[in-house]
Amino acid sequence: MEDFRDKVAVVTGAASGIGFGLSRRFAAEGMKVVMADVEEPALKSAADELEGDGADVLAVVTDVSDHDAVHALAAKTFDRFGTAHIVCNNAGIGTGGLAWEVSEAQWRWILGVNLMGVVHGIQAFVPKFVEQGEGHVVNTASAAGLLTGPGMSPYYATKHAVVALSESLAADLLVTGSNVGVSVLCPMWVKTRIAESDRNRPADVATVVDESTPDGATMRQMMQSMIATGIEPSEVADHVVDAIRSNRLYVLTHRAPTIDAVRERFARMEG
Repeated sequence: MEDFRDKVAVVTGAASGIGFGLSRRFAAEGMKVVMADVEEPALKSAADELEGDGADVLAVVTDVSDHDAVHALAAKTFDRFGTAHIVCNNAGIGTGGLAWEVSEAQWRWILGVNLMGVVHGIQAFVPKFVEQGEGHVVNTASAAGLLTGPGMSPYYATKHAVVALSESLAADLLVTGSNVGVSVLCPMWVKTRIAESDRNRPADVATVVDESTPDGATMRQMMQSMIATGIEPSEVADHVVDAIRSNRLYVLTHRAPTIDAVRERFARMEG
């Protein structure tokens, strides 16, 4: 897919961060943009901003962990525009803690958003792409989907799952002779609001980082300082657009350090 003009892009987690960066870039390419997010006020503000720049936007409040909500998003997209050509399963959250201390509720929350949100997007949009013989799926994972480390076991686990799912989806499409493309986005630090994921946590999920404790306050400060060193979402969007145009599976925004870290990981496997 080289010419995006007048085609339709669907982006989840579109109200801020990478999702908004993708939405803005697709609009600049002349696409119609469907923006989905669980935060209604932020979504309206983001959609209004793009519409003010002349974009044709459909904003749909969507909880990607809900199968029916994502299928309703697809139905509204098809009702409005007749089709879709790109779907970015981008919505995600960050939650962590020591692996043996993460609550079941926290696991359900992050699995529902980070993994099942991607599954639901694939199920809702890929059949249409296959039927029309055109489309591209972009699943947002992370460099954390290629690496591991301490303190964020649920995040690492879900992002590894998204990488594996994306690779398997690409293989499924290839063996069935489909022209639909797949990319998996694996950025390192990006200036987003992922450190503020608690703002959307369900009522049955305890606070992930308790800032009233010294450890919690230090963890929050460390994460925010790392995010502040990250690249802009607009730069991530540039990488994604290039990957779609070249039909590239892996999108590494920090190519050299990511590949070096993966090599180190495999070197440890070799002993």
